[in-house]
Amino acid sequence: MNVYDSARMAEILAPLGYQPVDMPDDADLIILNTCHIREKAAEKVYSDLGRLKPLKTERGALIAVAGCVAQAEGEEVLRRAPFVDMVFGPQTYHRLPEMVARLGRSAGAVLDTEFPLEPKFDYLPAGDGVSPVSAFLTVQEGCDKFCTFCVVPYTRGAEYSRDVAAIEREARSLVSRGAVELTLLGQNVNAYHGRDESGAVLGLGGLLRRLARIEGLARLRYTTSHPRDLDDDLISAHADEPKVMPFLHLPVQSGSDTMLEAMNRGHKADDYRRLVDRLRRARPDLALSSDFIVGFPGERDADFIATLDLVRDVGFVSAYSFKFSARPGTPAASLDEQVPEAVKDERLYALQALLREQQDAFNRKALGQTLPVLFEKPGRHPGQIIGRTPYLHAVHVDASASWIGSVREVRMAGLRTNSLSGELISDPERISA
Repeated sequence: MNVYDSARMAEILAPLGYQPVDMPDDADLIILNTCHIREKAAEKVYSDLGRLKPLKTERGALIAVAGCVAQAEGEEVLRRAPFVDMVFGPQTYHRLPEMVARLGRSAGAVLDTEFPLEPKFDYLPAGDGVSPVSAFLTVQEGCDKFCTFCVVPYTRGAEYSRDVAAIEREARSLVSRGAVELTLLGQNVNAYHGRDESGAVLGLGGLLRRLARIEGLARLRYTTSHPRDLDDDLISAHADEPKVMPFLHLPVQSGSDTMLEAMNRGHKADDYRRLVDRLRRARPDLALSSDFIVGFPGERDADFIATLDLVRDVGFVSAYSFKFSARPGTPAASLDEQVPEAVKDERLYALQALLREQQDAFNRKALGQTLPVLFEKPGRHPGQIIGRTPYLHAVHVDASASWIGSVREVRMAGLRTNSLSGELISDPERISA
């Protein structure tokens, strides 16, 4: 979502004469678009600001902090880095031109972390220029779940769903400018409940079906989901709509019911197993990824073993796994029975070893298969292009750059550390996913 937001900021600033540059040394305005989900990500902001300070003092570059760290720590950012010119949250970046103008009228920094009454999407310009082959599209923001470890409800606010027509307009614009695949974004994307032109409410399944009608769009994905909001209609969309890719990121966080209750996840481990069973009945070739937290306060050996058991039962092709990071202001930050760091390290190592074993097995299984690959960009070596299978395997192929933006049948021929190498099938015709 920060990638999407950053692109929209660049579009907003374009009428003021700004254009993106590759290096901070060449910039007149530097915006750090930040994440607050873990302590390490938040602290990195301050170290980055320290490195950028000379550009302020020597060249007069403007420095801004945007996103969730700005939302959560606005005054603290200005206290720790008083040279920062602008601090604004993820719901206010549509007011960037106004903020830049305010800088010219006053000597002080601009701080804008209020949750505005107006949806920012109503004030964003229509995109122009070239779209990436695989583009992001935000359809939902915020979260009402209040997991005890999570800052999202406090930094992104309550759940908000964009109207169907506005999403479709943006989707058609992205496709007309070169996008072949769209990934629908939301902090809790499958809680989407937008209204169409008649006033009827569509869930994410209905939205996917509507967008699938767009000519030239080959693939649809969505992230990130919550198990509690994965309803029958969305499951059936996986079964019925071939443009919806057979890959789903569905965070579970733990395999222990005790931990899931402490996290306020609202589901049990077996609820998750049954949901996965329903998904696989609907789409037998579905591949799953997930999120895991180890060392949540009170986690005992038996709780961690339950997580390993769930991983073995479900089978994941990839996952994000982290040690618990206490975020200020969240209920979990003040819980008793904090787990020692050494224990967290040991558990994380064991979990990641199991997940890596599953990922490697999945990649090995792909060898010899012929899969449709959407080519996205040139490779590192001359004459090489890189694409992705429906399961998000990265695939390197020796082929002309003219195939970028097309979906081609590729035989998986070799296994690399984090990717596959492939060979183009001889049929030169462009195919659908």
